[in-house]
Amino acid sequence: MSDGALPATTAIVLAGGRSARFGRNKLAEPLAGRSLLDHAILAVAGVAREVLVLVPPVGDAPRLPQAEDRTVSITAVRDPEPFGGPLVALLAGLERAREPFALVVGGDMPRLSRDVLAALLRRLEQSDADAVQLTFRGRRQPLPLGLRVGAATGAARRLLADGVRSLQSLADALRARAISEGEWRALDPVAGTMQDVDRPEDLPPA
Repeated sequence: MSDGALPATTAIVLAGGRSARFGRNKLAEPLAGRSLLDHAILAVAGVAREVLVLVPPVGDAPRLPQAEDRTVSITAVRDPEPFGGPLVALLAGLERAREPFALVVGGDMPRLSRDVLAALLRRLEQSDADAVQLTFRGRRQPLPLGLRVGAATGAARRLLADGVRSLQSLADALRARAISEGEWRALDPVAGTMQDVDRPEDLPPA
């Protein structure tokens, strides 16, 4: 995977779910001195020019961290529909994005590798794809997801108009490419980028 400047990117962190299987607000769960959500935000802030955090439409918004690079803005955006699903939230983020590329992750992904995220974005910029995913255990994964904002916004609107709300459906509707597991795991041998937290037992060691 080539080195070089990163494409101009808006990171979108999906943080509006119910945490039903966790039993409490999993995104506030501490891990190594930070919340799960803060780990995800700071990882994407290392490869993006702005970070939009999609939070529930009502209630207190989480306190957001400050990026190491003070030129990177981190902003909470209210999900327009209570528990409307990830594609509804993603579209709200895409419509607010100021940059031509988007990087989408879950707020429950505390072990994202910045090197892998950077490689995903470079692959997107250098290819003819409108979406780039990672392959893991033989399947393309819905997150993290790299998108061209213009193409993804139009596709998301069409899918939602048809009642389709899954993230994978968006990638399927776009010209998509995948990075093989062997390629990205050269940058992240323990596959931390694929770790998400649904239940307390999913929490990685601090």
